[in-house]
Amino acid sequence: MAAKEKKNAFYAQSGGVTAVINASACGVIETARANRDRIGKVYAGRNGIIGALTEDLIDTSKESAAAIALLRSTPSGAFGSCRYKLKSLEANKREYERLIEVFRAHGIGYFFYNGGGDSADTCFKVSQLSQTMGYPIQAIHVPKTVDNDLPITDCCPGFGSVAKYVAVSALEASFDVRSMAKTSTKVFVLEVMGRHAGWIAAAGGLIEDEGIPVVVLFPEVEFDEKKFLARVEALVKKHGFCTVVVSEGCHHPDGTFLAEQGTKDAFGHAQLGGAAPVVANMVKQGLGYKFHWAVADYLQRAARHIASKTDAKQAYEVGAAAVKLALKGHNAVMPTVERVSDAPYKYRIGVAPLDKVANTEKFMPRNFITADGFGITEACKRYLRPLIQGEDYPRYRNGMPVYATLKNVAVPKKLPTFEMQK
Repeated sequence: MAAKEKKNAFYAQSGGVTAVINASACGVIETARANRDRIGKVYAGRNGIIGALTEDLIDTSKESAAAIALLRSTPSGAFGSCRYKLKSLEANKREYERLIEVFRAHGIGYFFYNGGGDSADTCFKVSQLSQTMGYPIQAIHVPKTVDNDLPITDCCPGFGSVAKYVAVSALEASFDVRSMAKTSTKVFVLEVMGRHAGWIAAAGGLIEDEGIPVVVLFPEVEFDEKKFLARVEALVKKHGFCTVVVSEGCHHPDGTFLAEQGTKDAFGHAQLGGAAPVVANMVKQGLGYKFHWAVADYLQRAARHIASKTDAKQAYEVGAAAVKLALKGHNAVMPTVERVSDAPYKYRIGVAPLDKVANTEKFMPRNFITADGFGITEACKRYLRPLIQGEDYPRYRNGMPVYATLKNVAVPKKLPTFEMQK
């Protein structure tokens, strides 16, 4: 009997990138290369699923083993990302027909999509091509999101590093405020990401253990200006200063975000940004305290220089696990992190069905938030501490980190141009 023809793989990154998403890419590509008898080439989509639709593929086989290995310590998306969500088959059948054309033209039988909740939905839709349109494809979602809001998995690769960055940055800035509190600034406000889930903001609450008075504002807790100002005033009177960590998704009782700009992103979500100055001005007007504020923005999700060792390790492992799941015949699944114990921290890599992951958000449990709504509990600290453990510094040269910039050689196109639907 003739040997079974090898299938090529498609890998792409989607949504907001992280400090360790490329570690997952490294895990996928290195594991695929270790299984050359069953997987041919790994083609990366330039700018996510858009690369598949436009046949804009990158031949990762043109990269050396050293270049791929360097991805493990390189932040952001090495192949470009996107915010593009496939519509339903009924709403836009031509996109699915196009995907099949591209996959068939390039011998692609494995689909690895690295992203968050919306990306899981895209991956799940692709996984159904075998059933709905007769094209054999195995689609595995590789989890990634700084928001930590994917269900089933204990944590999401990308979160541990942003949590470490926020906790350390909040601590360092708080030391600055403390040194100036007697004669100048009384309140420092740090805005962090987190639209509906307050996991990142919660990490800022860890500075309490370092003797810093802190107020955390979560999306899960409706904002009450009167109670908030009373809490800030009490802390400043007692300690001389305080730090406020506010999630971008913090909102009023009517659901209006403190940071809402009145615009939408590519996924149709409200465009956020500006909670920190809103909160800081409340403090100034309500209490008269001098303040400083900062928005962590891209800094928090790109900070590979202070990435969590736990996070970097897990990011690589879920990438490798995705390939192994595909080789075992799985489809429409996602590798997960299953916590075994807090101290010592132990975990294993599990698996979850994509229909239970897509379009589902995991919020902060109420028992992780203090009764007054302004801090984190010991249970939350036990959850967070292992995820920010360890340092995984990149290599440095001339005082600067050594990061990978791949050649990203394009795969020759075989099909007519495809016009994307606007």
